[in-house]
Amino acid sequence: MVNFIWVGLTIIGLIFAAVNGKMDEVNEAVFKSAGEAVTICIGLVSVLVFWLGLMRIAEEAGLLKQLARLFEPFARRLFPDVPSGHPAMGYILSNMTANFFGLGNAATPLGIKAMEELKRLNGGKAEASRSMITFLAINTSSITLIPTTVLAIRFSYHSASPAEIIAPTICATACSTVAAIAIDRFFYRRRKKREEK
Repeated sequence: MVNFIWVGLTIIGLIFAAVNGKMDEVNEAVFKSAGEAVTICIGLVSVLVFWLGLMRIAEEAGLLKQLARLFEPFARRLFPDVPSGHPAMGYILSNMTANFFGLGNAATPLGIKAMEELKRLNGGKAEASRSMITFLAINTSSITLIPTTVLAIRFSYHSASPAEIIAPTICATACSTVAAIAIDRFFYRRRKKREEK
């Protein structure tokens, strides 16, 4: 559906530009934006490689395992349906840790693996389980300590103070995570009451 929306917007924009005689400006904007996209990508790659390298060092040093152990009691309360020692919990904790450090690109494959394991636990049903819904809510809202990608963009555009967004990011993502968990629990209890009736 989103693909149709983007194609529709592009076609409408091109028709509007052609009718108003602005095709030269559209061509200029396309090439200028393409150049900026390459510049941003190169800047992002350098920062992401740096942070992924640090994550790899932290993983080799056992820091990520210690962080996962630190988060585990909290995760157990959020995902009571996941048995102890199940691979899904490992992927969930790894995903949460990667998101915590703002490494969305590294967190995505871990999130996909976690969902696959949670679907197996759910017996392969088409309907999402309680744990799958909770994981999606937390993964989407996730607390972020270091917004790596945004920092990279701010560095590439020569921001006067690129790191000033760290404190607001921590506050905003903490609020979004608390709200996501509260909403998840509210709808879960509501659904449970309906099923009991």
